[in-house]
Amino acid sequence: MPLGIVVRRTPGITRWARWSWRAVAVLPGAASADWAELRREGDAIEYHAATLPLTLWAAETEAYLANLSDAEPAIYVVLREPDSKDHPLEAVLVTASPFEAQDYADTGEEIVEKVPMTEGLVAWVRDFTLEYHHEEAFVKRRRDRKRIDLVEDGKGDARIRQTSDVYRAPRRAVQ
Repeated sequence: MPLGIVVRRTPGITRWARWSWRAVAVLPGAASADWAELRREGDAIEYHAATLPLTLWAAETEAYLANLSDAEPAIYVVLREPDSKDHPLEAVLVTASPFEAQDYADTGEEIVEKVPMTEGLVAWVRDFTLEYHHEEAFVKRRRDRKRIDLVEDGKGDARIRQTSDVYRAPRRAVQ
């Protein structure tokens, strides 16, 4: 599903950052856009920055369930500094998976914004998740039956004759 990304520009609060940029909303089913101005309120301006596809994967249904069980389900928008100076930010990805968003947030190079899902998106993601989610049965690992107590660790190289522990305290040198 194509999602339009709405980015808000507000004046920065420090002298080092002239503007503050935040993704504030998504527009489901939006047409393509290239930083089209949507609304202006004083110094704050909202732009339809880009339209990216939201792709849902059957293997990620556990992440979607975690997102839907949150108090406020969200779409995660990943933005980064652009290579060119044509636009202030480049929209990289939209995802409904909090796990994938965490992977992008871990690098520290991208800006990951949590944007509330609309009711229609919640229903769409929920229907997809309920159709493709399969609970995986928990399988407890069992120990191997191999005897590991037969190996003597700490005796050093078996080719060198030594009857005591190799990790013993060194002897005092005779002078």
